[in-house]
Amino acid sequence: MQTTSRPKAWGLLVGGLFLMVPAAGVGGEVAPCVVSDQLLEYAQLTRVWQASLPMKKGESLEAMAVLGRRLYVRSSQNYAWSFDRDNGRAVFSQPLARPGFPLLGWSAYDNQLISVIDNRLVEFDQDSGLRERVSDLELSVVAPPVRNSRFYYVSAADRRLHVLRARDMVQIFEVSAWNESAISSILANEDEVVFGTDAGNLIAMKADAPTKLWQFDAAEAMAGPVVRDGRSFYFANKDTNVYRVDATGVGAATLVWRHQTEAILDRPPRVTPGAVYQYALGRGLTAIDKPSGEAIWFLPEGVDLLAETGGRAYVITKSNTLAVMDNRQGKLLYSMNLAAVIAHAANTVDGMIYIADNRGRIVCLQPVR
Repeated sequence: MQTTSRPKAWGLLVGGLFLMVPAAGVGGEVAPCVVSDQLLEYAQLTRVWQASLPMKKGESLEAMAVLGRRLYVRSSQNYAWSFDRDNGRAVFSQPLARPGFPLLGWSAYDNQLISVIDNRLVEFDQDSGLRERVSDLELSVVAPPVRNSRFYYVSAADRRLHVLRARDMVQIFEVSAWNESAISSILANEDEVVFGTDAGNLIAMKADAPTKLWQFDAAEAMAGPVVRDGRSFYFANKDTNVYRVDATGVGAATLVWRHQTEAILDRPPRVTPGAVYQYALGRGLTAIDKPSGEAIWFLPEGVDLLAETGGRAYVITKSNTLAVMDNRQGKLLYSMNLAAVIAHAANTVDGMIYIADNRGRIVCLQPVR
């Protein structure tokens, strides 16, 4: 187990910018484990690593996210830590912004982390956490921006998608939905951009030109970001349904299925290689079969997916337990008490589980089998 420290040196002035010198290290007393060995043995889990963050008085963990092979943690004071999620090695610890400043989005591209802070697009170096470029786009940004190798795609309060050249942030063109609805979610690769709107439109266009490729229209607004899996697009809609739409060819998109949750949806689905997991407010978590759209299981206490592997889903519940679900049999196998846990990361990539307690202790767990 390790303890990561906050930078101790603050006096470096470079080019007129006051920068923080990272001094993260390993040491200090060994902290008690978040989950006991007895509980881990019962749940057929093993502890891969544990780290302790130096939390200040009144500070709490705000967010945990899996991005590639890194785990990112942000506190309520806008301080961030990055870990190699395989071995817990501390990559950096840095303040992202002053406490209280709003942050919009947190995504990775190449060797950069991208966010919008105080309405400015900020690019961080993924290895040091230091700011590389801050761009005032003179736009009121309303959705996390995304990029490919050539362009940034930014949704603004003017209900336009602004396409900017990545190297110098010069706007090349802008587009809007035919109904002038706000753009709430953006996905991009080298060939196309797909965006969702508050009117329920899912629209694809060429990556480098304002040319529409296809469009699908749902009944109401998107409930959170659209999730892409190959040529399939999954999204929750405020009409209480989860949708799977496939891009089936040039100019065509097909509704594969629509799953009725019978409850209000306020967040996107978790999409893994094995299933789609959707939380419904006041109802619980449902696992949905990807090919058919049929429910595999429903857990009223379920809140979010922690990880999936070997045909099993590991779920955090509203009563702070870890529920292990069998996706093949569609039933609960067993559960484990996680009373101390106050934060988690949803991992849709592999079987690693990341949880944290209010003392700033983060642990990575992995199923034994």
